[in-house]
Amino acid sequence: MSGQSITDRITAAQHSVTGSAVSKTVCKATTHEIMGPKKKHLDYLIQCTNEMNVNIPQLADTLFERTTNTSWVVVFKSLITTHHLMVYGNERFIQYLASRNTLFNLSNFLDKSGLQGYDMSTFIRRNSRYLNEKAVSYRQVAFDFTKVKRGADGVMRTMNTEKLLKTLPIVQNQMDSLLDFNVNANELTNGVINAAFMLLFKDAIRLFAAYNEGIINLLEKYFDMKKAQCKEGLDIYKKFLTRMTRISEFLKVAEQVGIDRGDIPDLSQAPSSLLDALEQHLASLEGKKVKDSTAASRASTLSNAVSSLANTGISFTKVDEREKQAALEEEQARLKALKEQRLKELSKKPSTSSTTAASPVSTATGTISTAPAIDLFSTPSSTSSTSKVPSDLLDLQPAFQPSLPLPTALPVTNTWGGFSASPVPQPASSSSLNVDFDSVFGNKSTTNSTDAAVASPNQALPPSSQQPSKLVSDDLDSSLANLVGNLGIGNGTAKK
Repeated sequence: MSGQSITDRITAAQHSVTGSAVSKTVCKATTHEIMGPKKKHLDYLIQCTNEMNVNIPQLADTLFERTTNTSWVVVFKSLITTHHLMVYGNERFIQYLASRNTLFNLSNFLDKSGLQGYDMSTFIRRNSRYLNEKAVSYRQVAFDFTKVKRGADGVMRTMNTEKLLKTLPIVQNQMDSLLDFNVNANELTNGVINAAFMLLFKDAIRLFAAYNEGIINLLEKYFDMKKAQCKEGLDIYKKFLTRMTRISEFLKVAEQVGIDRGDIPDLSQAPSSLLDALEQHLASLEGKKVKDSTAASRASTLSNAVSSLANTGISFTKVDEREKQAALEEEQARLKALKEQRLKELSKKPSTSSTTAASPVSTATGTISTAPAIDLFSTPSSTSSTSKVPSDLLDLQPAFQPSLPLPTALPVTNTWGGFSASPVPQPASSSSLNVDFDSVFGNKSTTNSTDAAVASPNQALPPSSQQPSKLVSDDLDSSLANLVGNLGIGNGTAKK
């Protein structure tokens, strides 16, 4: 069985119709293909856990629904996707899982479709138990042991005695459920179980590092504890030694399947003399006869044990830091590749100069045509022109020249009862009469010339602006009346 099944395609199409991108991605990550969930789908779901408008319960319920499938591939990939989101997703996701009363109910899961289904069903049941225990641990301590701060000022190193004795058994239970996966190198035969094992391997390193720091804190406080606390602490330490042996076997499997030796931490066990010292101290508190031991020898034994465990913790921390650095470098390389791809796409864009030749904006040259548009209703600007400001009528009829005001009575020389103007320019000394249209149509006031108001300081005034005007108003009616009177039309030419 390889490739997406018809059921996968139909389910994805249904979610496409309903517009649920999250549900569609979950289906894409948990197809019947015998391979781990694709990174692009996991990255999308991780991003969804960081978005406040994404319904986390709906996302989790979709994953739970996929575990009801009869195919071991779909169920196993659903567990892997859930585990991935618990580790790398927003903390809201694991908080919701911890708030649920039940998570995965796969203790009786069995795929009878083939021999491989029988084998993988066993690991599905084990993996589901670990994820359930991981959520329960978060519910009990309100933090994830695999993400807890480590070091001298870490959470496990700074706990008081009472809280430490309650927390260490929780770590032990989670470590037990992880190690119960109990897979051999020859059983890692496909991409699905390999993906599950890698997540468990990373969890094992971080979880044991926190466990180790809790034991160091326990040993440092052991000789100051009460009798009941010492008894409980000694039992915890004995269990720790057993789990150290099991974790070493787990790491050997990781080395056999091809994980780099530098990514596998070194385990340094505490000397056996430490266990004897702890037992003798408890026996002395119970009133039993023990051989006398000096405080100096006891302190030396404790110091050696703490030093060995600290070296183990440093080794686990270095592996975790290398993983984080590798993930950071991978992300930087991906961003660099995306940037180069984007620059290449921009450089390959066709020139649009031929299609935008008529447009004032040229995208090919990156320049903008700034030629001013003609405004038919605007007044001439005195700052953008070096020539004098002409009147509109003089612009239309350049033959007319501003001259002295007309006399009050003129002979009728044409149909209009006025005069005939020469169509060619006349000198100032010519006897021909010229009309001062600026005065006639009220473009100029008797007290203040409009041309002078808009002319720039370095611009010469037109001759008409230097002549006194007989008009006393800019009103159009009065101007026309004066014009009629000057031309002898109206009362001046009444019938005889």
